[in-house]
Amino acid sequence: MDTQHPSAPSRTQSRLAANNHPNQGQPHTGGGLRHDNTRHTARFTVIGNHLAQHAELSLLAIGLACHIQSLPKGARVDIKTLTARFPEGATRIAAALRELEAHGYLRRERIRLPEGRIVTRTVSCNRPGRARHADREPARPSHPREAPTKKPAPRKKALPAIPQPACTAPALLQQAIDLLADLRRHDPRLLFSPCDTAHLASGVAAWLERDVTPTAVRLALTADLPDEPLRRPAALLAHRLTAQLPPPPPFRAPTPPPPTRHPLQNCEGCDRAFRAPAPGRCYDCRTPLAA
Repeated sequence: MDTQHPSAPSRTQSRLAANNHPNQGQPHTGGGLRHDNTRHTARFTVIGNHLAQHAELSLLAIGLACHIQSLPKGARVDIKTLTARFPEGATRIAAALRELEAHGYLRRERIRLPEGRIVTRTVSCNRPGRARHADREPARPSHPREAPTKKPAPRKKALPAIPQPACTAPALLQQAIDLLADLRRHDPRLLFSPCDTAHLASGVAAWLERDVTPTAVRLALTADLPDEPLRRPAALLAHRLTAQLPPPPPFRAPTPPPPTRHPLQNCEGCDRAFRAPAPGRCYDCRTPLAA
């Protein structure tokens, strides 16, 4: 009863470290695994051993990562789609996705589409941390006399193009600038720099010259804004000014002036009343004279 087993492990190990893999450093003997490989020339995916032999990922997570890396760009990899594809349930697939996300093989990003809708984009990384470890290119030693180069400052992304007015009257542009400056009273997030205001004013002027009232322009720019913080409110308004630009008003021919109505005059020949710009004879009295 007092016999001890020194070869037995003192506690259960749930994961194997990379250096303690059961096949690490094993000599090739008569038994064991042999590979019958054929070189792929089409429809293949390169999978790193850091994923296929990962010491902390579950087998389901490793297989799911291999499947995701083999899919084309734009494929759907949400839980509902993967559950319909594989026999594992939604709970196990969701847990495997969380494993891959925790180890850097997946990233989930929320992006805004041009029409304003927010969607979730999944990014598959075939080698996490490659920019922080061995794959980083070693820095080139600089010459002792070479001065360190200054990193360029990041440039601000330009705003989208907007419609331009046919008439650039100063009064019309000033009305557009005043309208944009008043938008922050309706939504504090719509606060623009002078450069952004000058860019957007041309698009607002294009709306105003199409017989759109300032109230209608204000409603078109502020209606149905998202609840979350706006990263680039000027870009959002530039998109709306372009996408929702109303058509020009229909052409209306100028109304002809009413005919001139002369005052009544008394004929000097027959004393009959007739209309004329000045006193004189009526048509009947003038005709015999002309003849």
